[in-house]
Amino acid sequence: MNSTLNIQQNTTPYLPQEIPWISRIINPLLWVLFTCSIVLIALYFTTDLDWTFGSYFRINGLSLSIFATVGFFGAIISTYAKNYLQGFKYQQLFSIYSLGFILSVLLFVSANHAALIVGSWFFMGLFMAKLIGVNSDWGEARAASNYALGFFTASSVLLGASLVLLSYYANTWFINSIFEQLNTIPSHIVLISALLLIVAGLIQSALFPFHRWLLSAMTAPTPASALMHAGFINGAGILFTLFASVLIASNTLTLLFVLGGFTAIIAQFVKLLQVNVKHKLACSTIAQMGFMVMQCGLGFFNAAIAHLILHGFYKAYLFLSSGEEIEMSTPKKPKKLKIQFIQAVLVGIFGLAGAALFMFLTGKDSFTNSSIFLTLVIAITVGQTTYNIVKEKSFSFIKRIFISAGLFIAGIVMYALMYNGVSLLLHELSFSVVPQKLTAIEISFGILFLVGFFLMKLGIYRKTPWLYVKLLNLTQPNKNTVLKFKS
Repeated sequence: MNSTLNIQQNTTPYLPQEIPWISRIINPLLWVLFTCSIVLIALYFTTDLDWTFGSYFRINGLSLSIFATVGFFGAIISTYAKNYLQGFKYQQLFSIYSLGFILSVLLFVSANHAALIVGSWFFMGLFMAKLIGVNSDWGEARAASNYALGFFTASSVLLGASLVLLSYYANTWFINSIFEQLNTIPSHIVLISALLLIVAGLIQSALFPFHRWLLSAMTAPTPASALMHAGFINGAGILFTLFASVLIASNTLTLLFVLGGFTAIIAQFVKLLQVNVKHKLACSTIAQMGFMVMQCGLGFFNAAIAHLILHGFYKAYLFLSSGEEIEMSTPKKPKKLKIQFIQAVLVGIFGLAGAALFMFLTGKDSFTNSSIFLTLVIAITVGQTTYNIVKEKSFSFIKRIFISAGLFIAGIVMYALMYNGVSLLLHELSFSVVPQKLTAIEISFGILFLVGFFLMKLGIYRKTPWLYVKLLNLTQPNKNTVLKFKS
């Protein structure tokens, strides 16, 4: 007989006490930030204001989009945390670290000086590490915090080295001036700087092989995990968009595309092996970050920013509701994937229709550049959604068709609106959209991506024990962050 037992975990010291003052004021402050960001976005489109503040700070469309995103998710998560962590011994510290992290992000996207960018990047990592280990009475939390901080510090050092090289050869510490003088910097220096920049971004966004810090960060309270997955881990997309001109000048976009693609494929596989709901979500995040880096590699930095915003909505909700999924149940044999002919026909028709609608709404009418990959992903997503609906036996055949059509039309229209809106916000950035010509490497990898996706859906990896074990071992957290210390 199958049985399910709901269990509750309480590993944090909760004490009956009043909500700290900072936890009470941070929430309205973040809602004010979000509201002001929306007003500033409206002014950005309707006025000719000078958005430069001296030489050290500059507000542009990218800054405003991140202001609004961070303000919204910060306010939502803060509202949740105020009640969720009520009585928690370290609730005030949690609020201070959260506010510090949010302010660091705002500084990062508005800074125009190399020292400010590196400093804010470091403090983003420092405050996130503090959130991971906020419960300092818990040995595993302290170990996870220190482990993550090591990665974040290495990322900051690499970013610093990259900007020092560029600044030295451009003879300026101001980012806009560095970009203006890129063509005067030796090509090998630009290449080295770009590679350092890429590794710094991959570390913070937990792409393979730097993913273990994220899988070891399960000690963070649920609101901290939501903030991490909805905001912090998207750092690579923001970093690569800020320095798109350096990546393009160094011809490293193909490298980004391949690295992001491999991560997206592998993380999708390993997600299916997880039994812990937070580990499932962590692997899902790694896969999404891989896809975001792929978009940067394709030259669509605007798509990467739109993706990280939408991923924030998706992942913040999943983490804040993850407590509903905690249960102990009897393992069940996975169902075999069976696709009937009519289902395959519908999946194909709706997938192609979804791709065509996406191309029409976003103006992607070329089959000879990298935009074809975005269209391909849309087709796969619509096809997968269609299959999930048409196999549902509780609906009549007519309902399945209409529900599938309604969902894919609504979803693609919403995504196209977000994509086009972000593109308008990034119009000042000359390199926000730089489609790349298709090469043999990109075409080969696109085929590999498709093959990997279908192997994952068919569950073939379950029939290969050595691969199953290899993938499972790949996703184990650091040993010092699991059952290492006595409670």
